[in-house]
Parts: sequence; C-alpha cells; structure tokens
Amino acid sequence: MANTPVESLPEATILFAGDSGDGMQVTGSQFTLATAYAMNDLATLPDFPAEIRAPAGTTYGVSGFQLHFGSVDIRTPGDEVDLLVAMNPAALAVNLERVRRGGSVVVNVNAFDRRSLDLAGLAENPLEDGSLEGYQLIPVELTKLTREALADSGLNQKEIDRSKNMFALGLALWLYSRPLEPAERWIEKKFARKESILSANLHLLRKGYHYGETTEAFAVRYEVSPAKLAPGQYRAIQGVTAMALGLVAASDRSGLPLFYGSYPITPASDLLHALSRYKNHGVMTLQAEDEIAAVGATIGAAFGGSLAVTGTSGPGVALKSEAIGLAVIMELPLVVVNMQRGGPSTGLPTKTEQSDLLQAMYGRNGDAPLPIVAASTPGDCFEAAFEAARIALTHMTPVMLLADGYLANGSEPWLVPDPESLTPIEVGFATASDGEETFLPYERDPETLGRPWATPGTPGLEHRIGGLEKQDGSGNVSYDAVNHEQMTRLRADKVQRVARSIPPLAVNGADSGDLLILGWGSTRGAIEAATERLRADGRKVSSVHLRHVNPLPNDLGDVVSRFEHVLVPELNDGQLVRILRDRYLLPFIAFNKIQGRPFRTGELVDRVESILDGRS
Repeated sequence: MANTPVESLPEATILFAGDSGDGMQVTGSQFTLATAYAMNDLATLPDFPAEIRAPAGTTYGVSGFQLHFGSVDIRTPGDEVDLLVAMNPAALAVNLERVRRGGSVVVNVNAFDRRSLDLAGLAENPLEDGSLEGYQLIPVELTKLTREALADSGLNQKEIDRSKNMFALGLALWLYSRPLEPAERWIEKKFARKESILSANLHLLRKGYHYGETTEAFAVRYEVSPAKLAPGQYRAIQGVTAMALGLVAASDRSGLPLFYGSYPITPASDLLHALSRYKNHGVMTLQAEDEIAAVGATIGAAFGGSLAVTGTSGPGVALKSEAIGLAVIMELPLVVVNMQRGGPSTGLPTKTEQSDLLQAMYGRNGDAPLPIVAASTPGDCFEAAFEAARIALTHMTPVMLLADGYLANGSEPWLVPDPESLTPIEVGFATASDGEETFLPYERDPETLGRPWATPGTPGLEHRIGGLEKQDGSGNVSYDAVNHEQMTRLRADKVQRVARSIPPLAVNGADSGDLLILGWGSTRGAIEAATERLRADGRKVSSVHLRHVNPLPNDLGDVVSRFEHVLVPELNDGQLVRILRDRYLLPFIAFNKIQGRPFRTGELVDRVESILDGRS
C-alpha cells in the first residue's frame, strides 16, 4: 500500500471529460453526490455536446462535467481546473486550456493511439510532444485495467469498455478523500435488475479506489473539510428540479391544480420530466405535438382555473409568441418558462446564454408587456418559480420566467425550506351575483388592476374571450380607437404595479462607492465572488442582483445613483444594459461574453480593475 501524504485544501475544481458514451455526466454526478455527503459547498457545470451521436473520438463529441467544491463559500463552478480526467485525446485537446498551470491531468493512455489522435485533429501525441510541460501528468492504463478487472465477468467487450468510468470515479474519490458509499448505493439501485452489470460496476469502483491506494503515481492526495453552512436540511439540487418543486409549492399554496404543457427542447425538456413525477400532488403534464399546441393547451388550462405553466427555450418562445400575446390581451394568469441557450436559431443548443431578455421584453406583436422574473442560481430556481406563479395569479397576467442551461443543469446545496414558511398565494374566483348586476369581466382590482377570474360553467359569468380588443369593463369586442389606447395603457400599468410588491434591493457591500456590478440571472455567483475578492483588495466595489427585470424595482434608480461607475455583465451582446440606459439615461458600462460558458470570477475582477485604474 502506498503511504500517500494527505494535503488539506480549502477548495478544489475537477473536470471529467470524454466521449458522450463514456458516462462523464454519471461520473460527475456521483462525485457530486459524494461531495454533498462530505458536507462541502459546491457548484457544478455539466457540459453536453450538441450532436446527438457525434463520431466517437472527435472534439465536437466531447462531454464534460466540472465541479467546484470546498469548505469555503462556493459560488461558481471554478475559474481554473485543478484536476482534469481525460478519457481520450479529444477530451484533452478541448479542455486542457481550462487547467491551471501546475494542475493535474489524469489520462487514459490506452486511448492515445494514432487513430484517436487523428480523430481529435492532433498531429502529434500530446503525451510525448512536450505540450503537457507545466502540468502534473498522471498516465493510467484505464482501458487495460478495466478489461483485466472484468475478464471473468461474462460481459462482452462493449459492456466492459463502457464501465471504465467507474474505475475513474473510484480513483477520483480516493484522490479527494470522498466516501464510496453514496456511489455504491446508487449502483445497487440503478442496476438492481442487472446483476452482472451491478457486480461489474461495483468491482470497478472499488478497483479504482484501490488503485489510488496502491499506486505511486500520486505524490499527494487531498482532503477538503466540511463547509460551515447554516443549520437545516440540505440536498444537492439541479435547477430544473428546484424549479419543478417551486411550481408544485405554488400549486399547493394557491390551492390550484398545476398544469404543465410543453414540447421537448433542450435544455427545458428535463423540467417536463421532473414535473411528471408529481402526479400524486395533482400535477398534470402534457407533451404536446408542437410548441403552439403546448401553449394553446396551457392557455386553456388557465381559462379553466389551473395554475398554468408552459416551458421551452428561445426558439420555442418564438413559436409561442402569438399565443402569449393572446394570453396578454385576455389577461389570464400564465407562467412561461424560458430555459435560455445559445442562439440564434438552433445556435448552441447545449450551451448557456442570456440572449433572450429582449425577446422576453418585446418579442410579441403590438404593445404586449408582461412581468419578467429571472432565477440566479440552481437553488434559486425554486424561489423564482414560486414568485413567477405569485405574480401571475395575483395580477392576472402572463409572466416570463427566465433561467438558462447553466442553471437548469447545474447543482448546488439547497436548504430545504419549511413548507409552512411559504406565503399563501391568495386566489379569488369570481362568483355569481345574487342580484341582477351585469358581470363585468374586465372590471379591475383597484390595487393590482387585475380583472376577475371567471371559470367556465359558472352561472351568470358568461363572457367573451379571444384575441380581439376588449371594451373596458364589459369585455365586448371593441374597435374604438380611444378604448384601444386606454386598454393598452391599462395592461402596461398593471405590469408596472407589480413593482409595488417587490422588496427593496439588497446591496452586497457598501451602499455607495466607486463601482457597482449590476447583474441578472446566472451571472450572480461570479459577480458576488468577484465583489468579495475586490473588496478584500481594498476596492470600493459593491454588487446588486435583479430577480425582477420587468418591472424594475422602484429603488434601483436610487441605488445606481450612489456609485461612480455601474458595470453590467451579461452572457449576451448587451441586452439589460440597453434597457437600463433607456430607463435611467446613465452611462452603464456593458461587459459581454457570448462563448456558451459562464463568467469566470477572474474575468470580472480584471474588468473592474481596468475601469477603476483608468485603463478602459
């Protein structure tokens, strides 16, 4: 047994990378589970190829899973990778630039043959040409060791080779002092009906761990102490799971059945999968034949008195736009989830981006404003979904709920809330009048300007619906010019009144200073980490993050006025910054990244320092 010394680390970032069929998402997910059991704070970044069946060994078929964990507060998936586990040359070629100088690179040396190098577009073998100088190269005969370990398993060659990720997982768990038990339990449950596969995977997992114990290839192994988290019950949660739970919670606290109508599209498909598991909570899910049918069915559910939700990505929102405008003019409560991805068109379907904000603001014909709520972390998807449902039901309006691929697929520790702490969502359906008064379906609540919610079949509450303009009050079809302008302004004013229920903004840092970093959506983790690093260096920098993008919080103008500079980082070509410049007529500074990847903390720190030092 090798007597490997143990080094204590405050945090670490690892990346598993290989072909789509190498099981990198499973490997990363199981390492994440073990890390959660070790009570570390964490953030993950799964990275999928866009091709469904990319040729094995090619760079565009590489799948990756990055995990940043530690005993300190973890807000991002990590700027630089400490350990890269590369299953083939393509995985190494695609991801080496993400590894810090001096970091470790574990490679499956059996995969570095001439054919694999050619598929990866490498003229020379990087294990031999000096390109890995400055890194700690750890060659492992992963394929050979896997085949030897399972020689008597009875599995065929393809099944054996597909299991090598369990050897890599066991080795990584040993290297970072993670427990084996969570992965063992997962394997036992996953392959309970396939005894031979179950035994093979368990054997390889333990073999990889044992290999770490006995090999002399590692100069040191690492230990990361538990994080100091607030008391409570935690679980590692993905954004899509948190969003599903938030919608189910809103259904419970409003007393309404939840209807979710959707059509499969990356990265929103998993929300349909997640919600379909809650039938016992009265959740009805519909996979429609197309995007338009999905939103049409959802509008019908809203008219019928359900908490109605439809989900998609940017291309699907484009197809749904006319029907969303129909919900706007009928003033029905509807939540539209947009899991953003790289565009335009099909674009980068498996990469993250924040490029649909202007689409959410203006992407419908006519003046058709609606509230926009944006989630900021995987766990925050729960709160954002609950809030979007509250606004829709309280103000009788469609609401756009924005997340993105990073939030949907990423994970973090989530403090499970006490259900009783969730504020009830008051819903009042219109009831038949005992008198002879005529029902006015567009008579408005004096506070919210929301109209009555009259479900079909209620005696005395018959009224017209449809896409033609409504007469104020009666809801009759009206072509009157003055009435059209009045109704347009009423619908806009109703959206603006949502701001009355938005709590004051929380400023991270001092209330005034040299620079404010203003963000929305999934940039929050990198922004807050950068803010703390800059303040530790003596910089007068603060940050604030928007959950409500339309309407903007009432106190935002006062907050930004107290800072000399305001920087707006976005994963697009500058969309929120346009809205802010138009609203406040101030010189907001745009900082944009459109690479299908989240911001790194260091990128934000460098940009802020260049502004404060007068370099740009």
